[in-house]
Amino acid sequence: MIITTTPNVETHQIEEYLGLVTGAAILGANVFKDFFAGITDVIGGRSANYERELIRAKDLAIDEMSSEATTKGANAIVGVDLDYETIGANGSMLMVTASGTAVRVGPQTLSAPT
Repeated sequence: MIITTTPNVETHQIEEYLGLVTGAAILGANVFKDFFAGITDVIGGRSANYERELIRAKDLAIDEMSSEATTKGANAIVGVDLDYETIGANGSMLMVTASGTAVRVGPQTLSAPT
């Protein structure tokens, strides 16, 4: 599956637009509790544990979006947008959403940019 934030795939022609696809992942309150409990992990203002959880949530949202695109018969997703929002009481949860347009692209038609 080709996944890109651009509106097209430079090396392929879009043959068919199959519609909007989305995916979401929510990190619960335990992530934040674990984050503050592991504050000693912060070096230079960054927390490796928290960053790993955000990456995991992003990957889950993209995987869910890709599965939906595959179900529609797509072999690529264009115009992908990732959003991060806090939800719940006192912003106790973090939601990561991925959305894009499922498309079917043809075989490679152009050489990749150099």
